[in-house]
Amino acid sequence: MGRGKLRIHLGAAPGVGKTYAMLSEVHRRAERGTDCVVAFAEPHGRPRTEALLRGLELIPHRENGRTGHAGPVAAEMDLDAVLARRPEVAVVDELAHTNAPGSRNARRWQDVEELLAAGIDVLSTVNIQHLESLGDVVESITGVRERETVPDEVVRRADQVELVDMTPEALRRRMAHGNIYQPDMVDAALSNYFRPGNLTALRELALLWVADRVDEHLQRYRSEHEVSAIWGSRERIVVGLTGGPEGRTLLRRAARLAEKGAGGELLAVYISRSDGLTAASPRELVEQRTLVENLGGTFHHVVGDDIPAALLAFARGANATQIVLGSSRRPAWQYVFGPGVGATVARDSGPDLDVHIVTHEEVAKGRGLPGARGARLGRSRLAWGWAVGVAGPAGVALLLSTVDLGLANDMLLFLALTVAAALLGGLWPALASAAAGSLLLNYFYTPPLHTWTISDPKNIVAIVIFVAVGTAVASVVDLAARRTHQAARLRAESEILSFLAGNVLRGETGLEDLLERVRETFGMESAALLERAGDVEPWTCAGRAGRGHPVERPEDADVEVPVGDHMALALNGRVPPAEDRRVLAAFAAQAAVVLDRRRLREQADRALALAEGNRIRTALLAAVSHDLRTPLAGIKAAVSSLRSEDVEWSPEDRAELLEGIEDGADRLDHLVGNLLDMSRLHTGTVTPLIREIDLDEVVPMAVGGVPEGSVALDIPEALPMVAVDPGLLERAMANVIENAVKYSPAGLPVLVAASALADRVEVRVVDRGPGVPDEAKDRIFEPFQRHGDAPRGAGVGLGLAVARGFAEAMGGILNAEDTPGGGLTMALTLRAAGARPQTPQAPAAAEPERQPS
Repeated sequence: MGRGKLRIHLGAAPGVGKTYAMLSEVHRRAERGTDCVVAFAEPHGRPRTEALLRGLELIPHRENGRTGHAGPVAAEMDLDAVLARRPEVAVVDELAHTNAPGSRNARRWQDVEELLAAGIDVLSTVNIQHLESLGDVVESITGVRERETVPDEVVRRADQVELVDMTPEALRRRMAHGNIYQPDMVDAALSNYFRPGNLTALRELALLWVADRVDEHLQRYRSEHEVSAIWGSRERIVVGLTGGPEGRTLLRRAARLAEKGAGGELLAVYISRSDGLTAASPRELVEQRTLVENLGGTFHHVVGDDIPAALLAFARGANATQIVLGSSRRPAWQYVFGPGVGATVARDSGPDLDVHIVTHEEVAKGRGLPGARGARLGRSRLAWGWAVGVAGPAGVALLLSTVDLGLANDMLLFLALTVAAALLGGLWPALASAAAGSLLLNYFYTPPLHTWTISDPKNIVAIVIFVAVGTAVASVVDLAARRTHQAARLRAESEILSFLAGNVLRGETGLEDLLERVRETFGMESAALLERAGDVEPWTCAGRAGRGHPVERPEDADVEVPVGDHMALALNGRVPPAEDRRVLAAFAAQAAVVLDRRRLREQADRALALAEGNRIRTALLAAVSHDLRTPLAGIKAAVSSLRSEDVEWSPEDRAELLEGIEDGADRLDHLVGNLLDMSRLHTGTVTPLIREIDLDEVVPMAVGGVPEGSVALDIPEALPMVAVDPGLLERAMANVIENAVKYSPAGLPVLVAASALADRVEVRVVDRGPGVPDEAKDRIFEPFQRHGDAPRGAGVGLGLAVARGFAEAMGGILNAEDTPGGGLTMALTLRAAGARPQTPQAPAAAEPERQPS
């Protein structure tokens, strides 16, 4: 049985038609004979959406843990019923929904994962604001912090993502016509969440997110099918950097070009030779990298001996449409050695890749003093050296045939030619020049002429010295070239290692990012970090970057760099020179460190969570062992006394014992309730059911547990309604009022007053007790905290912590203030019905966060 397929209908905002499009797709599949069921759908009273539910099989929903009759609106999806039914396709609306307490999974997307694992195809919906990575962006746009989110990876793994789009104007018309929300909610929605600017920004987010995902699919398709031709689906501009000062001009020009194209993308690439040939300034490259990132682009460091070919290969691999290069800094006379990088790239780019040559202030000013030369002498110098070493002696002999300068001068001319061959081509051209020159001197200029014999011993010494000097000069030049080559290699390695260290300092410590850097730097097709638990255990991939078939064993790769006994860096694409092993080993060691650091961070997070859980459990155990024992002991003593047959209790004594039992039971009930509430808050299972309600319906119920006459209420009838969960508000108010009564002096009742301010409603609980110092005002809201010398039997210190947790879960704020004249005031700020959340803690429930289309 294979895994099911997930199709998501993505929208920019509620009401664009996601649920309608999803149900229409279900009807099309059902007409083709596919077994389809509706596991969960909420039409929210929209007639056209409700009409689409007719004729489809509906799975009964679970309401408060019970299975109820299916209808247009239900509590929760019955996951077990859907798995037992095993349809081919299941409709599950609202992927980001938070399940009610008591459900098997906390989030609906986790239910969907179970359906997919069971081989059931799923159709679902989600709004762009519910993607986890966009939470901060959406909050900055709308002022609403979405509490119900779905991990981006869940949506990215979907087999299909269909964008359901609608213009902001059309969506607002639908809202004004009452096609989305009830008439009493339309005005508030249009003036808050559904403002034209909000909808336009959310629509842009949705379009860009889908465009990025389409681009990922396109890149994967091109890689799998080895497509080398450029498909200009979007503007991608590659800037070729040399490390010179003109790079900043090129980057700004390319950024302007990218801004003119829809979805333009900027990629800066610096190509260094594999043997270290570079004249770039590391400081200049760092500044240009920072500029690229500030302009919203990406920086890439690529190794390649043939710079034009490497640049074109990178551009085609990135599916770029344009290349931006600077005019050459070479003086005009240097063009005799070749056309240059710009001209070569323009000639070989082909019809599908535009090349822009940008002028700048450094044109034709030369490259300055070159850096360490990576190649020993270069091909052109070798060619000139051999030409001088082989053809030069014949030319000098032809010249000397017309003039007689004497043997000494003839030898100096041939020696100068040998030195020139050594300076140009190194050892072997110089030796060839010395050998040819000595033979020509012997044959043409040493008596007896035109013979290979030498009659004068002095001439023999002169020729030997001539050959020795030529060989010595050639050896010195060759040694200098090799030393220069070694220095250039070390410089190239240091540049790459400095980039690696810079990545660590900048926080770019992701394993996949590091492997991608290795792949780009050494021009590989793929890079993977493999590990295994033991010598005989199979290899597993800890991280991978690039394209091509995954490497299952290090020995299957083109390059294997061991890291310890059970880890290796495996690269495919080419076999780099042996000198690159040191840098590869540094990358491999850093990759192992990054992997270890990631795992240590995960372990630290788990340990922190366990430590926090242990702290809560330890405190709960202390509370149970002492604070709960006191009322239990009192109840037991009273019951034992009543059951005693040795004492005849009077009616007054019996009533007092019964009252003690009742008081102890009430204290137990209160303590256990707070413990359970704190446990719910700690595990994140508090899900408020927000509705509009008057304060005078809730607050009077919260004072039922305190002595009569100890609280004075001042709740005006003209107060606006508040958007709260009535049950949570009652529990929060009861805890705050009980705490105030506990510390308020006898005869001074606690005042509970409410007032309205703008779009907020504030409830103030005022007592005349001893008050709390400023430094302790936040600490009293922490779990298991008692202020001052409160006795152990006064509770476990959870009342205010539970009250603040419930207040924040409803989008409110609970703070402590000083009462003028002495005492403490608890200020509970709530959101008026229809108002936008004003605080980061406020949930998005006041906005239609879970309304499907």
